[in-house]
Amino acid sequence: LEFRRVLFRSAIPTRTAAAIGRRAADEVVRRYLQDHGEYPRALVIDLWASASLRTGGDDLAQAFAYLGVQPVWDRNSSRVTGFEVMPMAVLDRPRIDVTLRISGLFRDIFESQIALFDLAVRKVAALDEDEADNPLAEAARHGNDLARVFGGAPGSYGARAGDLALDGDWQDRAQLGEAYLAGASHAYGGPESQRPAGAVFREIVAGADALVHPQDDRERDLLDGDGVADFAGGFAAAASLLGNTPELYHLDTSQPERPKARRLAEEIARIVRGRLTHPRWIAGMLDHGHRGVAEIAQAVDALYAFSATADTVPAHLFDATHAALIGDENVLAAMKAANPAAAQAIVERLQDALTRGLWVTRRNSVRTP
Repeated sequence: LEFRRVLFRSAIPTRTAAAIGRRAADEVVRRYLQDHGEYPRALVIDLWASASLRTGGDDLAQAFAYLGVQPVWDRNSSRVTGFEVMPMAVLDRPRIDVTLRISGLFRDIFESQIALFDLAVRKVAALDEDEADNPLAEAARHGNDLARVFGGAPGSYGARAGDLALDGDWQDRAQLGEAYLAGASHAYGGPESQRPAGAVFREIVAGADALVHPQDDRERDLLDGDGVADFAGGFAAAASLLGNTPELYHLDTSQPERPKARRLAEEIARIVRGRLTHPRWIAGMLDHGHRGVAEIAQAVDALYAFSATADTVPAHLFDATHAALIGDENVLAAMKAANPAAAQAIVERLQDALTRGLWVTRRNSVRTP
């Protein structure tokens, strides 16, 4: 069994995942072109081991595609044996300087993929190409550090920003940004395998044009837990701290033939309207009793975390959430009966959003039950 696991991991990204990754990268580039009228030069992409294992690594393949690099596989075993650099004529767009912000589990189980990506970055940086076509080559010619894989210190997990926003003592978004930057304390790949990142990751966040957070599983969404707010929201807080306002893209790859890039704020609005405040969903959660109300509270926590870190929750979404959960006396009474602690947590979380100025409402009906 262990041999099979090792063999599977050595095949990541798979051939199928590489095709999906190229398609996903094209979609992100298309969306950025639509939004800005020019190609992105520098992206940061979140890589989580759980997603990579489910998809065969289409998120990692996406990162290779931004560089203009294609993995190479052994014909018999399907193991990834290296990569080839696509010529500019075939790529038909500039190469993109892409950085991986990896989860702790990705760091732990995908060491060979990290090393391969680091090697691809350095190979692309060594190409004799114009700086307009290859920002990595430009960085290399200026003597910049080429580390492009960052994560927590060995043995650490999470990005820190979400936990601080929900349960910590913080006063402003800058503190959440500092927590995120401190959480990505190490660079991975290269001759040393891992080393303290120093100021390199800060410089990358300060110069990034966009963050991409892929999601392949539509059975979960951005409000199912605070993980995405931790990583994507933390990045937004850090970028703001450093004077940058990059795009924040949620990349839906649940339909591999039609990946869809949306701004994080757009995706949050879809979920709040389609799930969190939808009467049928609320009724379904109430039918599940104690656990269902806990799920509602979890979604409200995630909404709060996105507002705290990324400022992606306009007032009308908080208004709608309050009206659906607290303003509706029947719903509030049902939540209190099924899970009084979770119901109180929802009330307190929304009140905290008001107190901190994350939610500014004109409604006189907002009250603390």
